[in-house]
Amino acid sequence: MLDKRSKRILVIFGIALLVLVITETVRPKEINWSPSYTSSDKIPFGGYVLYEELPSLFNNKTLETVSEDPYVFLQDSTNYKENSAYLFINNYVYFDATQTETFLNYVSKGNTAFMSASSFGYILEDSLQVSINTNYTALEEELKPTLFSTSFTPDSLPKFKRGLYKTTFSEIDTLQTKALGYFTEKDSILNELNFVKVGYGEGKIYLHTVPEAFSNYYLLRDSQEYAAGILSYIEADHIYLDAYMKSGRKIVESPMRFVLSQGSLKWAIYLLLASLLLFVLFRSKREQRIIEVVEPLENSSIEFTKTIGDLYFQHKDYGNIIAKKITYFLEFIRTNYYLDTNELDDNFIKKLASKSGSNIDDTKKLINTVKHFKEKVMHTEADLISLNKLIEAFTK
Repeated sequence: MLDKRSKRILVIFGIALLVLVITETVRPKEINWSPSYTSSDKIPFGGYVLYEELPSLFNNKTLETVSEDPYVFLQDSTNYKENSAYLFINNYVYFDATQTETFLNYVSKGNTAFMSASSFGYILEDSLQVSINTNYTALEEELKPTLFSTSFTPDSLPKFKRGLYKTTFSEIDTLQTKALGYFTEKDSILNELNFVKVGYGEGKIYLHTVPEAFSNYYLLRDSQEYAAGILSYIEADHIYLDAYMKSGRKIVESPMRFVLSQGSLKWAIYLLLASLLLFVLFRSKREQRIIEVVEPLENSSIEFTKTIGDLYFQHKDYGNIIAKKITYFLEFIRTNYYLDTNELDDNFIKKLASKSGSNIDDTKKLINTVKHFKEKVMHTEADLISLNKLIEAFTK
């Protein structure tokens, strides 16, 4: 039983724990400012608002979300419609060599691509002959992007400051690239470009450096018209929305996920599991059941003989022990050498030495000792010991 002091301590501890739980429950959660751009995220830099508004922005156009790698989706031309558009919106979009080749092949066939990101990767930038520059210093003033084709008034310009750095195009191929938008901070527009169109083959690629304009945070503030103006350049009837190259894409980081994502490794795992299953099935049929251990019956006659022998020895009945030893020894000769032991004469000794392979002198000494002890009336412990040594030497 607990005393009063212990009960009070437990009550105070329970109350403190309850207060801590309630405080943690009702306390407002910290805002997650990490970039995501996924359709399900409602954090500031998620894409929930954008994906909710896309059907109204692209009226009478078919929208389709692509959740697989662009390389996998685009390498088979039957996966996409002709004269379609592919939209990528993320804080960065990095293509490797194979992805870039497949992506540019898609565009060259007369399709459209739209990319809004602060970085596009050196492979794609080299292929399109564009370079970007990002100012990573803290922003002291708000960024105000605009479009050449839209007359925003100074008061209607969207204002960007939190959560982004200023990214502009430092070099472009003027023969293939057309400027569409810029920041209004400086007099030289060429140094402030943030939205361009690059012709490639029969198609075109729109590159935009302010993906934050499509985030929940800024769409709910004052960038709705600006975002709509940018997306108005996309004229395709069938639009594919990338859901794979997103910073907030939920993936399971495990070795098994990688194995199952690779066709050859996946089938190797399946084959291994099938082989193990077959092995277990066949082995279970061929395996012999466990044989119970059966304890051998105890030879009670031997135990009885030892007990009787100990009894004789304790009572110093050496004559009786010697008589039994002689009896057992003669029985041993009859059983193993098939000799008649009624007459222990010289002829018997020669036959015994011949059949046993023993020395004739040792055999003669043993038999003579046996004959002597059979005729002797009184026996001593020394007699028993000497007879036992001779018998053991002969029977080894």
